[in-house]
Amino acid sequence: MADENNKSEILRALEAIEHERKLPKEKIIEAIEDALQKAYERNYGANQQVIIELDRDTAALHIWQRKTVVPEVIDPNNEMSLEEALQLSEDAELGMELDIEVPNDAFGRIAAQSAKQVILQRMREAERDIIRSEFSDRRGKIMTGTVTRHERREIVVDLGRVEGIIPPSEQAHNEFFRVGDRVKALVVDVRDSQHGPQIILSRSSPGLLKCLFESQVPEIEKGIVQIKAVVREAGLRSKIAVKSSDPNVDPVGACVGPKGSRVQGIVEELRNEKIDVIPWSDDVAEFIANALQPSHVTKVTLNKELSNAVVVVPDQQLPLAIGREGQNARLAAKLTGWHIDIKSESSVAAEAQKAKEAEDEATPSEE
Repeated sequence: MADENNKSEILRALEAIEHERKLPKEKIIEAIEDALQKAYERNYGANQQVIIELDRDTAALHIWQRKTVVPEVIDPNNEMSLEEALQLSEDAELGMELDIEVPNDAFGRIAAQSAKQVILQRMREAERDIIRSEFSDRRGKIMTGTVTRHERREIVVDLGRVEGIIPPSEQAHNEFFRVGDRVKALVVDVRDSQHGPQIILSRSSPGLLKCLFESQVPEIEKGIVQIKAVVREAGLRSKIAVKSSDPNVDPVGACVGPKGSRVQGIVEELRNEKIDVIPWSDDVAEFIANALQPSHVTKVTLNKELSNAVVVVPDQQLPLAIGREGQNARLAAKLTGWHIDIKSESSVAAEAQKAKEAEDEATPSEE
């Protein structure tokens, strides 16, 4: 390892790892030094103080043995006499520690192979740390990759330096991706596995819809339009509430875009998922009415203590307000955080009539 061929081989390896794996050169050298330290102790014994350094420019290996100057040498591996020390340094004195460089040709030949596996392991660990850090910073952001395979209902996506996984719980039920398909997904988690960091992606998260709007609507990127709330039943329907800080900018119009171009691009990305863009309101009753779009609401009565709202709609609007299998009402409740009880105008009138009749029966008539 000390000869020129070994030096050039190490340098080439350092350059290749730095270029191909995008690992900092200093981090690689530190890993190599640590591996060589362990290899030296394994081959020559750990009962001595040894310092190993790799030259940053030439990759030349330097080994120093640290010894303490003592009156009488008992442990030759860690001690030396004052007479020996004075031959190395005129300033030597008892109690001083001296570093003595030792030949490393024999060590290079013996330890190169044993150190190699440790070095490779450290390289893998360093690369995993960098990937983990990089993708941890990307939580809540969209990444684009290519589907490479399906494993146990999971979709495996090639993200470049690492693979991402879309587990069944993060998939939209109406979507199917073939090998080779390009897919956009939200980074929701970074987990450790036996094979390194595992990037968990989502196609069902409300955060994916939010990020898609942020990328498609300049007014959101500029901060003029704010996304206040998002709910989804992935693959079926979603609702997104938006608010404008500029009275001259219609938040819904900005998100929908000219002739629906902006929202349509997002609908296509989500495989024709229906998207309701509604205006946010600080008035709870108004916001609940907006949340039940596309139905028209006649009246909203609030019970703030129970966070319950009774909503009245025209008879012909009742199926639209409730939605297929209660979907529209369910999403509106999630969006607003209120329990919503939807009634038709005729049922409310009938209840009022019954209440009046009951009241009349309870009131004594005057003779």
